[in-house]
Amino acid sequence: MSVAIVKERFSGKIGEVILGATSEQGGTRTSTVTIGGDAALPFLHFEGKVNRPVIAMEVNDIPPTWNETLTKQYGDVFNSPAAWAKQCVDDFGADLIYLKLTGADPDGENRSPEDCARVVKEVLGAVGVPLIVVGCGDSTKDNEVIAAVAEAATGENLLIGVAEQETYKTYAAAAMVHKHTLIAQSPLDINICKQLNILINEMGLPLNKIVIDPLIAGLGFGIEYAYSIMERARLGALGNDKMLAMPMFCSVGYEANRTKESNSSADENPQWGDLDDRAVLWESLTASGLMQVGASIIMMRNPAAVKVVKKNIDELMSV
Repeated sequence: MSVAIVKERFSGKIGEVILGATSEQGGTRTSTVTIGGDAALPFLHFEGKVNRPVIAMEVNDIPPTWNETLTKQYGDVFNSPAAWAKQCVDDFGADLIYLKLTGADPDGENRSPEDCARVVKEVLGAVGVPLIVVGCGDSTKDNEVIAAVAEAATGENLLIGVAEQETYKTYAAAAMVHKHTLIAQSPLDINICKQLNILINEMGLPLNKIVIDPLIAGLGFGIEYAYSIMERARLGALGNDKMLAMPMFCSVGYEANRTKESNSSADENPQWGDLDDRAVLWESLTASGLMQVGASIIMMRNPAAVKVVKKNIDELMSV
């Protein structure tokens, strides 16, 4: 007896967004990355087109305060963002570089916007993949930094961020004038997410130049709530809601590695087992869960976890 498989068809799809620009397109990238374009729920290939998620690896402009579980996998690269980025691409297979300009923090090194722009140019010169560039987290300083970075890298089609309800105008203007793409971040709220996309689009930035950051949590720390918000956005997009139909970015490396399970040693919690293995599992499982609900860009830190997730993506994309 044969069983007919019911296939769900949707009227909408996720919009395609291109990151990076080659020399023919006005930039210096050796290749571009296209995200989005999905016409079905994640990895249900029999129902429609599903595109491959991509991995961005995090690089900081100053040496990070990460634990040894992470830092020992990199070697002597933390004093050179360019060398660090090159290692992520050449050795670990990163599709994108996520460059965080931590050094701009007014409570830290307080680097100038010009210094930050110089670092971005150095990293652009070291790798051929597209860049994601974000500020230090201080909204006032980041407005200045991202404006300077966007101008210095005109035409490179960076993915810049993060634009929130209070700051989106500066970021959207920088993206429009200097030909970049924008991360629109909302605090785990589907209504704010949609409204922010509307406001940015009304300024004149096309929808195919916006990527959603819905904010997420690490495994065990609210990931189920993040999952539900992303699921609603995905279903809304497939239901033809154009203001939710952007690819999604998830900061997995940051969220997974600030949990106690990714930092507490086996001496402190022997029942949890080896920290190195646990940290890999915590980051890779966070990433894998969010891919299942529609993440297009997975930002990661742990090279061993990247290897696991890349294998998982290969398996999910084999049809």
